[in-house]
Amino acid sequence: MQTHPKKRIEIVIEAPLLRRLAERFEAAGVAGYTVLPVLAGSGRGGLWSAEGSVGEAGMVCVLCIVDAARVDPVLDAVYGLVARQIGLVSISDCQVIRAERF
Repeated sequence: MQTHPKKRIEIVIEAPLLRRLAERFEAAGVAGYTVLPVLAGSGRGGLWSAEGSVGEAGMVCVLCIVDAARVDPVLDAVYGLVARQIGLVSISDCQVIRAERF
């Protein structure tokens, strides 16, 4: 089966910022994204957990897959939002089987 190289961008942010991140993805031409709940972790501040959180509190992982040429425009679009927030941004190589969807 033929695969096609793409870039996977993962952004872990506080859940209340999700709408603003989605708006920036749309402005940058991201075709789609997936949101996953983040239940616990450890970072500079030590261990944390979403246990006992109410409402939109907590963290989410938002991931999208784009062409390599789209990485910088997407990062430029989201940088102002994520630069001073709790969370992280990572970019990795991936392979997809339906390139026309990205």
